[in-house]
Amino acid sequence: MLQKLPGVGRRSAERMTLALAQGDRALARRLSQALQQMDEEVVSCARCGHPTTRSQDPCTLCTDPERDPRLLCVVEDPGDIVRLERTGVFHGRYHALMGKLSAGSGTGPGQLRIEPLLKRIAEEGVEEVLLALDTDTESETTAGYLRELLESRGITVTRLARGLPSGSAIEYLDPDTLAGAVRARERFE
Repeated sequence: MLQKLPGVGRRSAERMTLALAQGDRALARRLSQALQQMDEEVVSCARCGHPTTRSQDPCTLCTDPERDPRLLCVVEDPGDIVRLERTGVFHGRYHALMGKLSAGSGTGPGQLRIEPLLKRIAEEGVEEVLLALDTDTESETTAGYLRELLESRGITVTRLARGLPSGSAIEYLDPDTLAGAVRARERFE
């Protein structure tokens, strides 16, 4: 069961299971209670999809008056919101699609949170949508689909800059990353 968690392989799952079964039984009970409490109290924010509590839905990111309601960052999943928040540089609001378009897995626009996105944009006066999606083929397809959909409604669509990771060497970059860096070049100041 633990192996189904992201980042947990078979061996790690076995070690955790053995530690819980043979070790501190009080820890196993506390873990069980914490999981039960999470199941009862934690939900996805009705607006953005970020984890929140039932009593704080919509979440604090959606209700914070200091955030710019005209700027909406669209991500693939709620974990991306957490990663972007850690940077401390984005001060708009978020919207998690809960996936990406994928013909191979049968994920079309109807399986993603695109209709709620369009509703939010209309109701909240969003002027710019920042697409913070991955750069794989399915994410690029999703970005293109959203760009066409949103620009036809008069929304400014931007995306994260592409380029060289900090501390990297050109010799280790894949051609797509290097091409993106060349296309997104900027004036040296």
